[in-house]
Amino acid sequence: MRTKRCNFWLPNKNRFCANCPLNGSLFCGNHNSRSEGQWIPCPIDPSHSVLEQNLKGHVKRCPLLKQAQSLSVQPFYQKGINAGSDGEEETSGVDDSRWPVKTVSSEMKRNALHGMSVPEFCKLIEKIEFLHESLCKDIQDSVQMPEVCSLWIKRGVEDRKLPFQEKHIMQQASIVGNLENFGLLKNSHGRKPSECGEPDEKKEEDVPAVIEFGAGRGYLTQMLADCYGIQRVFLVERKAYKLKADRSLRQNESLMLERLRIDIEDLDLNAVKSLQGVPFLAIGKHLCGAATDLTLRCCFPEYRKCSSEQHPVNTKFGGLAIATCCHHLCQWTHYTNKRFFLDLGLTKEEFHAITWFTSWAVDANHDSDLPDTTNCISHLQFIKEQGDGYADGVEKILSDMQADRRAALGFKCKWIIDMGRLMWLREHGLDAKIVKFVPSSISPENHLLLARSSNLL
Repeated sequence: MRTKRCNFWLPNKNRFCANCPLNGSLFCGNHNSRSEGQWIPCPIDPSHSVLEQNLKGHVKRCPLLKQAQSLSVQPFYQKGINAGSDGEEETSGVDDSRWPVKTVSSEMKRNALHGMSVPEFCKLIEKIEFLHESLCKDIQDSVQMPEVCSLWIKRGVEDRKLPFQEKHIMQQASIVGNLENFGLLKNSHGRKPSECGEPDEKKEEDVPAVIEFGAGRGYLTQMLADCYGIQRVFLVERKAYKLKADRSLRQNESLMLERLRIDIEDLDLNAVKSLQGVPFLAIGKHLCGAATDLTLRCCFPEYRKCSSEQHPVNTKFGGLAIATCCHHLCQWTHYTNKRFFLDLGLTKEEFHAITWFTSWAVDANHDSDLPDTTNCISHLQFIKEQGDGYADGVEKILSDMQADRRAALGFKCKWIIDMGRLMWLREHGLDAKIVKFVPSSISPENHLLLARSSNLL
């Protein structure tokens, strides 16, 4: 007889759910049918919902209540400081970034796209093709594997101490290698490959601090610290994780480690006392959607509409290397370079349509590199020739598109979004570029945004 488990069948795993059922139910809390009534997001942690009639009692015992209370008294916590706002490109001196904004869901984006007329849809595709052709010509491949990282990986494999898959190692090493090639990590800070993992004798002021945004378990930072002698580390992550690299990092007595459990949207970097006056590198391996835009604002508080008056700008930006991803989660409110889209004749609604298209890039088969050069113009010509053949509208057009054209369109939209971020960095006087840091066969999310201060040239 089967042990007492949830009776919900998981077809993809070909088994029943392994969780224990609720008292008096055949199903666990995840699969039990919801009670009738109005479910609303928890005001403390919107990632879960609660019945409206139970809200008053729930907020007193929400598991994240203590964490939220502790965070609210931290000097570096400022609600929505990096969020941006819908009208920040049109207004001057108006701070509306703290007003609550409604996230545009994927379903809302899809419905708006389906609501377009066929001529409007064709015009949007033509804009995307033209912009990609004119803006994204000179993107270079830059797959790196520094020797010091290669030896670190080899030793980890031999000692069976690498807690992650090979594809993640390749991405981490390439990010680190691109940091070095771009002049942000100079000659492994004098370390020989044979010294990888050994204490570094460099002076503290010669080695920049590293801030890993969206750090997760912190394994990218671990590679940097072990191979390049980084002495100050700040891990920014809003979630709690098990099996973190923190334990290994803390064994290095010369390393100062600080984990900031906070949403990037709410982090005032100027108010982090231990970072004041310290040059830093900002890194991130796959900062999902708007997290990239939040990070850019966080690193450059002087370019925000609402710089903190209490804490003047006192951080020293050295450079950044951010791997962008999940462009379908991008939001107009948070996007750093709205002016880029507006000047190109694209509207807020078309921006959200473009973000929705990006999901097609990662839906495809990536066993080999997929080109983003497939042109959709011929498909548009076919649509126009059909006349009333597409009377069912845009939804029918999308369903009839071939997989390679869908994927190519998704890749082009990802590049356009990231080009706006690149232009934003350059407009603020930084030396910046975008590269493909791994092949699509390793990860289709392979855009790496690099920037450094102009005085490093």
